[in-house]
Amino acid sequence: MSADPNDTAPDSVLAAERAHLALAADCLTGMRAAAAAVVDAGVDSWASERLGAARAERLRALAEDPGVPAFFGRTDGGSETFHIGRRHVRDDAGHPVVIDWRAPMSRPFYRASAADPQGLVRRRRFGFDGGELTGYEDELLGQGQESGRSHDDLESRVLLAEIERPRTGPMRDIVATIQPEQDEIVRAPLGDSVCVQGAPGTGKTAVGLHRAAYLLYTHAGQLSRSGVLVVGPNRAFLRYVEQVLPTLGEVDVEQTTVADLTARVPVRGTDRPDVAALKGDERMAAVLHRALWGAIAKPADDVQVPLAGRRYRVPVERLKRAVDDLRRRGRPGEDQRVLHYAAGRERLAMTLAEDARRQREEAGGSPTDAETRSAARSPEVRAFCDAVWPARDAAGLVCDLLSDPALLARAARGVLDDAEQAALLWPVPPRSVRAAPWTDADAVLVDEVAGLLERTGGYGHVVVDEAQDLSAMQCRAIARRLAAGSLTVLGDLAQATSPWSVGEWGPTLRGLGRPGTAVRPLTRGYRVPGEVLEYANRLLPVIAPGLPAATAVRREPGSLSVRPVADLAGPLAGVVAELAAEPGSVGVVCADAAVAEVTAGLRAAGLPAEPLADDGAPAGRLAVVPAGLAKGLEFDAVVVVDPAAIVDAEPRGLQRLYVVLTRAVSRLVVLHRGDLPAPLAG
Repeated sequence: MSADPNDTAPDSVLAAERAHLALAADCLTGMRAAAAAVVDAGVDSWASERLGAARAERLRALAEDPGVPAFFGRTDGGSETFHIGRRHVRDDAGHPVVIDWRAPMSRPFYRASAADPQGLVRRRRFGFDGGELTGYEDELLGQGQESGRSHDDLESRVLLAEIERPRTGPMRDIVATIQPEQDEIVRAPLGDSVCVQGAPGTGKTAVGLHRAAYLLYTHAGQLSRSGVLVVGPNRAFLRYVEQVLPTLGEVDVEQTTVADLTARVPVRGTDRPDVAALKGDERMAAVLHRALWGAIAKPADDVQVPLAGRRYRVPVERLKRAVDDLRRRGRPGEDQRVLHYAAGRERLAMTLAEDARRQREEAGGSPTDAETRSAARSPEVRAFCDAVWPARDAAGLVCDLLSDPALLARAARGVLDDAEQAALLWPVPPRSVRAAPWTDADAVLVDEVAGLLERTGGYGHVVVDEAQDLSAMQCRAIARRLAAGSLTVLGDLAQATSPWSVGEWGPTLRGLGRPGTAVRPLTRGYRVPGEVLEYANRLLPVIAPGLPAATAVRREPGSLSVRPVADLAGPLAGVVAELAAEPGSVGVVCADAAVAEVTAGLRAAGLPAEPLADDGAPAGRLAVVPAGLAKGLEFDAVVVVDPAAIVDAEPRGLQRLYVVLTRAVSRLVVLHRGDLPAPLAG
């Protein structure tokens, strides 16, 4: 039996489900009240502080989310019935009222099929309108009934209604609509790194975020210590997705961009694309390593080490062996536990002190550990280390390297040719490190040196979105934060727009330190209508030959409109006004350089257009979006302004256009003054 999810006429089943929804809401209120009543009284102040922090976290996880129902589905397994929701809800007696979607007993809701019911006789999905339960839809799996498993269309009206629900504000979770191929990735074991090659609209970003939520639920103890990191392409993207994990009850996940992750110098400059690509090349790691470790000198004389009131001579030959041994430990690839430069300097100081200690013991003395540590800090030992193994600053080293042709030539010999070295050098050496014209690519180089100097703390799991745009050096920066943890890599090779983008996942996965990671394709598109996706797919043979095209689960007649215009101003305002009159968000996407002009024109027509900036501010309901910031975003309706200008604005302009054309959920309007790019013509 089923009821139309848009039909508000109640029946006995619907009334019972509404009663259970009210019970779940009351129980959740009781859980919040019980958590708030806990007294933060530990055995000492530290314990009380930790209890208070745990209580605050618990309250955040239980925070009410208006308009989000307590459950969205139900499974009937003969004698057992479970309602599935975003978080676990129990009654006063501790009995489950709603089961968390991540719990093992929720898995059949996402995986069961008519061919493999997994113990279910019925799967029920619920339709909601503004938080009110308005309908339900049953699949009698025991009788071979199943909805929404066709690769050509989606039969479930509840699923379609949820996918097509107008989008305003930040990205929503997809717990109610996760499909089997997505769930397989979401529930992959913590120890497995996964790379998702996801075409537009396949939900790869949501899948990655839901995997993070699943791992935090399943491995709470381990990941609460090591943490989870989400790396996105820009702040506008992070602002869009930032509410997904809190909605799922996970509030302590760090979300950042590569630029913020490597922000060790004040960025104020911009590289040419070819220079940015060179600075992102993996060969720069070898240049930086050589520049740092190549500054270590050979000892030239003995050292007198003071210890416990006497002085002990360490001969130069022993000093040379000590330096050589430590230098070898700093070479990458020889040992998983590569010695960091700063640790090597400290180790060298202790080596001298321990040599003196052995001499003292051989003479019958017994120096203490404190005396030995004091000897390692003595002026004599420090002076030796300064001369042989000098302390270095990451930003200072890179500044010197990009300012001094001779220094760069020594470090890059046999790695970079003369033309490449010349391209790296700043035209005018800066007056100071802080005054240097640092770029984003330079900041990544500084971060690389910082990672050579000292160990970088690691996360238990890292989610990397839009990973197809990472340079080899950016990959290394993320890998340093990963340590022994696992990865979820998300991206689409067809949407690769950076100067260093590659045509396959192998180099990126090697750079991230997980070369054996399996690549899992997602090609079934849920967000983008078939008409729009097929139009954008015309670009694939040019921008990503051999990459399988995505197929859409739904079609919407009238969702695509391509209009030639003599002048943009009047037609653009008319189209935007028409779209803005409907529910949902509108994104007007244009070349980055045209944002101010397009915004001014729409405002002059009386439309409340707001330009989207990469400052973390949320997009307005009517947003003018630079093409360079469109990646990862979605709008109910999208107007693409002058696609030829978007293509001409950058070397990988066709890839950027592919991104832009696939941001629409319901309608896409393309306005073009001149000829369309050749693959779209006709």
